[in-house]
Amino acid sequence: MSNKIFCAQRSERTARRDTLHRDIADNVTELQRRLGLLNAVTINMSNMVGIGPFIAIALILKTLAGPQAYLAWIVGTVIALADGMVVAELGAARPAAGGSYVFLREGFGPRTWGRMLAFLFVWQILFAGPLEIASGTIGLTQYLRVFLPGLTDFGGKAAAAGICLLLVFALYRRIDDIARLMFWLWCVMLLTTGWVIVSGILHFDPARAFDFPPGAFRFDLQFVQGLGEGSAEVLYLFLGYYQVCYLGGEVRNPGRTIPRAVIYSVLAVAAIDIAISLSFIGVVPWREAMESQFLGAAFIERIYGPWAAKLLAGLIVITAFASIFALLLGYSRVPYAAARDGVFFRQLGVLHPTKGFPHRSLLLIGTGAAIAGFFSLDSVIKALMAARILIQFLGHTVALFLIRARRADIRRPYGMWAYPLPAVVSLVGYSYVFLSLGVSFILFGVGTLLLGALVYLVIARRQREWPFGGGAS
Repeated sequence: MSNKIFCAQRSERTARRDTLHRDIADNVTELQRRLGLLNAVTINMSNMVGIGPFIAIALILKTLAGPQAYLAWIVGTVIALADGMVVAELGAARPAAGGSYVFLREGFGPRTWGRMLAFLFVWQILFAGPLEIASGTIGLTQYLRVFLPGLTDFGGKAAAAGICLLLVFALYRRIDDIARLMFWLWCVMLLTTGWVIVSGILHFDPARAFDFPPGAFRFDLQFVQGLGEGSAEVLYLFLGYYQVCYLGGEVRNPGRTIPRAVIYSVLAVAAIDIAISLSFIGVVPWREAMESQFLGAAFIERIYGPWAAKLLAGLIVITAFASIFALLLGYSRVPYAAARDGVFFRQLGVLHPTKGFPHRSLLLIGTGAAIAGFFSLDSVIKALMAARILIQFLGHTVALFLIRARRADIRRPYGMWAYPLPAVVSLVGYSYVFLSLGVSFILFGVGTLLLGALVYLVIARRQREWPFGGGAS
């Protein structure tokens, strides 16, 4: 009798386990909406701040060789805020994994041009995404040299690649676990930037900060191009205000959450980065600052001493880790979303069988970022801006015009203020920045786009998709 009871209990436990496994398998075929406003803002801001201001401010100063380069902050902030309104409206209207991929597909037509442009967006993510992640890992390893002064150039690049692989492992978990971790990393970012800003305010020297060189404001062609390059570096610091849109399929109440997260993130990061920038040159002379690879550490050491430089460098490393973590999290969703729609390689449209995240897409982006870590920081930043502007920023702005004009079926819970002015500012501003990058990077941006178009046409011909068939409307 006891054996029968034991066997019956074991059979019942086995049946419950099999049912649980089936439920898990059913549930992970779709992404779950678990991210609230605080989660969305922390992910965006951790992505946007990260290592950026601690490595790019010197590059901004170099573009015009003096504090007049900070005019780029005005230009870059206006462009980012204008495009943020575009992204906010699109993200609220189409809250799904993929962000601009979805916007392009719906705006240009899911069966015709939208299909091709959606593919091209994912294609450029294969270049720009890893490049952006690599810029963070390269900057992180620069600050590691504060602790490891003997770290060789190759050793630093190898470390950058290793960090990418570590992050892939760290992201092998559920989205709600990641959201909790991002909150604590966000707190470290606020502590780091807060320390710098408060120290800068207490020790700010206006004469040092605004020590303009002779002929600073000459307004010739060289000045205009330099201002454009500086604006590109500033916009690099803003990259990520759209990150929540990549996670649109995992956001609660997206019609309200996404617009607020985007706008709040742009405004908060603008205030933080501008304050950090002025703090740096208010303590460290700009001629010295623009040549420094460890500007944050040099700034805090000048105020408190070597111990503070090491402490801040450690906090910057953690902040950079948070940014790269958020970047890899968001970009891993884009190829997945495209693959689920049949626009990209279908093997990537699979979620992890128990943890419910796109693991194949994550591995693809992580591997690309590890490879990109072997290039120089300045080249990485300009290349990623060149690859991204044409199809993403210009593309999704045109998509908004088309959705407003042609897609009355798409409900828009959020509408931008003073339409179409912000969209026009975004379109003109990003075009100006792209043309200021220099011939080699312009060719890189155009070349990657043309190569992607060729790959799409080859695949479309084999699968008899638009424009070779299968695209009616």
